[in-house]
Amino acid sequence: MVSQKVVIKNPTGLHLRPAGILCKEAMQYKSHITFTYRENTANAKSVLSVLGACVKCGDEIEIVCEGVDEEEALKALITAIENGLGE
Repeated sequence: MVSQKVVIKNPTGLHLRPAGILCKEAMQYKSHITFTYRENTANAKSVLSVLGACVKCGDEIEIVCEGVDEEEALKALITAIENGLGE
């Protein structure tokens, strides 16, 4: 299991479009991928789960990857978030 904290930079947080991009990226990996925000844990491969976390701009989340390709998955998701998830 690997994890890393990252700050959401999108001005509007994880609304539908960036949530979809995050999920699409996460689904490319076999690992179980979640993130924690406050006391909530969300499945990074589920758009509804990501939207339900209500993550805003400037919020810090911790991405947790567990599986055969966990290192690659974590690196790719952190990079995608730091690059603004297409925005």
